[in-house]
Amino acid sequence: MSKPVVLVVMDGVGWTDKDNGNAVMHAYKPQIDELMTKWPHTTIKASGTAVGLPSDNDMGNSEVGHNALGCGQIYSQGAKLVNESIESGKIYESAAWKGAISYLKENGGKLNFIGLLSDGNVHSNISHLIAMIREAKKEGVKEVRVHALLDGRDVPETSALKYVDELEDVFKELNDDTFHGCIASGGGRMTITMDRYEADWSMVERGWHIHVMGDGRKFSSATEAIETYRKEGGYTDQYLPGFVIADKDGNPVGPIDDGDSVILFNFRGDRAVELSKAFDYMNKGFDKFPMPKKPKVYYCGMLQYDGDLKLPDNFLVEPPHIEHTMSEFLVKKGVKSYACSETQKFGHMTYFWNGNRSEKFSEELEDWEEVPSDIIPFDQKPWMKATEVTEKMLVAIESGKYQFLRCNYPNGDMVGHTGNYEATIIGVESVDLNLRRIMDACLKYDYCLLVMADHGNSDEMYDKGKNPDGTPKPKTSHSLARVPFAVFNGPEGTEIKDGDFGLANVAATTVKILGFEPPKEWLESIIK
Repeated sequence: MSKPVVLVVMDGVGWTDKDNGNAVMHAYKPQIDELMTKWPHTTIKASGTAVGLPSDNDMGNSEVGHNALGCGQIYSQGAKLVNESIESGKIYESAAWKGAISYLKENGGKLNFIGLLSDGNVHSNISHLIAMIREAKKEGVKEVRVHALLDGRDVPETSALKYVDELEDVFKELNDDTFHGCIASGGGRMTITMDRYEADWSMVERGWHIHVMGDGRKFSSATEAIETYRKEGGYTDQYLPGFVIADKDGNPVGPIDDGDSVILFNFRGDRAVELSKAFDYMNKGFDKFPMPKKPKVYYCGMLQYDGDLKLPDNFLVEPPHIEHTMSEFLVKKGVKSYACSETQKFGHMTYFWNGNRSEKFSEELEDWEEVPSDIIPFDQKPWMKATEVTEKMLVAIESGKYQFLRCNYPNGDMVGHTGNYEATIIGVESVDLNLRRIMDACLKYDYCLLVMADHGNSDEMYDKGKNPDGTPKPKTSHSLARVPFAVFNGPEGTEIKDGDFGLANVAATTVKILGFEPPKEWLESIIK
């Protein structure tokens, strides 16, 4: 058994018979249907414990999914790591936590928390924030400010007030003569602060003005801000403009000042890197946007978001140390590989695939190619850059230089997150249309093609309940669906094993087709 391999990730394309706005089921997708009927195929787990999350009720995501695909193992991830650290109290023994508390006490400053305010468990969890606020009061911190990024993506699209109320209730309980905490600023996650892969630094700049400078439209409370913006613009949570909470005299209640400590409580790395760069590098030649204010603060993240850049300098919880990745294995075997996606998922095909490493294992044997994503709401152009990614893949296949090639089509996930069912169907169909070209090239040049997804999303576009006008309520978060896995033009006699497999079984499958014995650390191959 030995053949070069092309691996395609259809991001966010779950596979289920349940039809709750199932854009995958209703899309015209002859290629995917062929793969899942006429060729060796199965469905595999892409959520919960299969990707290192706390329970099987936890939705998978692209980061943990690509970690599992790229390393062939299951590591405790994100929420599970933080849960364990908080439950044991280890987080409060970390140098970063102690440093943050000491710094603000020595300088008479405030403790600022920035992060996604929800229980979506993809980027953050409000329970982690509340636990740290309670501990801060125990340790004698007098002033806490929360800069709340609103979700509406990993949770229902207009659920922000639920989390604001929960946090406000905690402050009502804790506030007294020795302690005062409140929400100081906020805005939607797709409007301020949480950009990723340097696609739109203006988001981070807007966040800097809102959180650090207190420079933005002012309201008396987060509730007033959210309700006002919804009435004025019909915004869902993730797109709400930034806002600043002001006192009765119109002054911001919590800009970030000299002597403060700042904790970014998101645990997922992709949308935390840029804000971390802004804080860590602001006095080291940072030039991504003008900084009218550069406060002297102690900054730390929940985790180290980039192991190669050592970013941020200070972090509360050690990330999983991922070893024995597929890329490292293939480099040792002398295999030349190629990775491609557009900006929105390029980091998943590289950084997360390689075990949370920004750098290649080998400049000689690993080639990476990025297609710049458009800065536009994805439901306005649901085909995204699928054609451009495909054309680069075809050139790479035809070159004959590579034994292993991989790419990611983001459409099912990124368009699915908009909640636009009709646009998501087009997104899925765009991926399917381009798959035909990849399949034809694999037949022509005799490559084995593995097709799968990293988690569900576009398979479940409607939430429970309906809108007041009786229309379905859009669902913008991931799903718990299993994902497709198919082997096209595999070695003769390729056959799927009986078993309950997950994303972490794909690495062994890939190297087996390439003609290698998978390392003992990996989960078993899906094929016999």
